Amino acid sequence: MYKDATVAEINEVMEKAWKAFHLYRKLSIRQRAALMRAIATGLDQSPDALIQTAMQETNLPEARLRNEKARTVFQLNSYADACERGEWLEARIDTANPDRNPPKPDIRKMLVPLGPVVVFGASNFPFAYSTAGGDTACALAAGCPVIVKAHPAHPDTSEIVAGIIHEAVKQQQLPEAIFAHVHGASFEVGKALVTHPYTKAVGFTGSYLGGKALFDWANQRKEPIPVFAEMGSINPVWLLPGKLQQSATDIAKMYAGSITLGVGQFCTNPGLIIGVEGEPLQQFITALGNEIRQIAPGTMLHPGIAKAYEEKKSTALGQQEVSTVAKSATAPAANQGVPVIASATGKAFLNNPVLHQEVFGPYSLVIRCADAAEMLQVAEKIEGQLTATLMATEQDMLDNDDLVEAVKNICGRFILNSVPTGVEVCLAMQHGGPFPASTDGRFTSVGADGIKRFARPVSFQGWPDSLLPAELKNGNPLGIWRTVNNEVTKNTL
Repeated sequence: MYKDATVAEINEVMEKAWKAFHLYRKLSIRQRAALMRAIATGLDQSPDALIQTAMQETNLPEARLRNEKARTVFQLNSYADACERGEWLEARIDTANPDRNPPKPDIRKMLVPLGPVVVFGASNFPFAYSTAGGDTACALAAGCPVIVKAHPAHPDTSEIVAGIIHEAVKQQQLPEAIFAHVHGASFEVGKALVTHPYTKAVGFTGSYLGGKALFDWANQRKEPIPVFAEMGSINPVWLLPGKLQQSATDIAKMYAGSITLGVGQFCTNPGLIIGVEGEPLQQFITALGNEIRQIAPGTMLHPGIAKAYEEKKSTALGQQEVSTVAKSATAPAANQGVPVIASATGKAFLNNPVLHQEVFGPYSLVIRCADAAEMLQVAEKIEGQLTATLMATEQDMLDNDDLVEAVKNICGRFILNSVPTGVEVCLAMQHGGPFPASTDGRFTSVGADGIKRFARPVSFQGWPDSLLPAELKNGNPLGIWRTVNNEVTKNTL
């Protein structure tokens, strides 16, 4: 059992991180990348005890955890590569023109690190979104020390991974306080970390209530700081008539798997499916119900999540005009989530905000709209989402341009003829969407563009070449891509 960090302990951690920041931010992008690769190696070579511990704490199966650990190793290495390539620095050089009237000065700009970053571990991804996860990797790449608050649902797993990071920092002969690890189940620990004057940014993956609390604390500070919180999402799916007519049963099978994947404990779980009332939609609903009945309940991450799922599911099913289509035919054991499909009319959805809320688990609500106009109304009523999906033919897309534009307006990742579960780690990925899906929809928490969250632009005007950062020097010693007088190049000046 780990004790909550005290205010005095948090002060000490943050003071050390602030001192380490002044050293770490001066390291080259190659040195930062070397640290990240060392962490990746340590995690990759970690003993099986790490997987066994994570299994005990999260109820996740071994295969899932091994895959997630491999994904985390890949994230660290890919973000290290991106750090070293330097595109994220957005280096810009506009050289002087003394003959212009008035003379044009030499101005050069790049991103520089913000300072110590507090990262809150996620409950549903003990590796990929936790201690050595994407937020930690992005902050280290940006040149920021990291303070991780372990998620109380898997503290031992987090402690082991923290030890791997500490060892990598030591191997690279870097200041120990580049990384710190604290525990805390109370809101007070989180508030103390976010409101500490040496904290300069926050990374979070979790619930809306948790993320919004961090966001509010950060903005009530004397010096407000950015909070990059990835929060709840119902990830709506629109079934357009042409596609539904072609393959209602196949779509139902695909979505039964997506809804119940990982016992529905993904932030990209498709919790809302919208179509136009008629025989094709009814065929889809029937097929989806048949699939769901055959899927057994699964043990959820911890009793708190299982309890919340039951409560929110009961609330949703208790709403007027909501009917249960199907549920798993297998009786659940303790802390298991029962797969459930429900249905309601478009009118009921438009008039009842409760139906817009996320039910975190293997649950999805099918909305039966009266016509295409009501389906558009539903799209315009839904708040910001991480993802939105269209199951559509090309002709469906052409015939429903207003709907396509309305859906695009509410999401970060716009999917066509697939499922939202599964978030590829690549530069083109956008994992973040308009509020309340995230606190800043301009940024992503997956992919190397996430590094930019923890940096800010600084212009250097009139500096001699000898004093400029290496990234902006005439000789381009790091060999990175830069925009020089509006042309992207690696050339020297």
